[in-house]
Amino acid sequence: MAASKSRVLYIGMTKNLECRVWEHQHDLIDGFTKQYHCHRLVYYESFDRVRNAIQREKQLKRWSRAKKVWLIERLNPTWEDLAADWGQPIEKQSLRSPVDLPCKSTELGRDDRFLEHKCLNALTSRKS
Repeated sequence: MAASKSRVLYIGMTKNLECRVWEHQHDLIDGFTKQYHCHRLVYYESFDRVRNAIQREKQLKRWSRAKKVWLIERLNPTWEDLAADWGQPIEKQSLRSPVDLPCKSTELGRDDRFLEHKCLNALTSRKS
């Protein structure tokens, strides 16, 4: 989920989260996120199966705003931009634990495409 400073919410699915966040931050995609300046990543989940990611996206879009806010604030109470450090040298990144970030996974199926989320790479490879 992405949010603007005024907390307008956007829900979408992608196979490359880092790339999509960068595109939204730089207003390269016309539409809702550009119009409402949804440039901050405040919540995300990862899936191994595309169909599961699509089902979850549809489920979240049906939720009330209050329920979406509850989901975000369970793990990100200050609505911090989770992608703020991406692209920064490891030593300049803030100290966020990958354990604090949401992640869902399922078994890979033969007919499913694997979603390549590199969103935790910088966090998990960070020097202690």
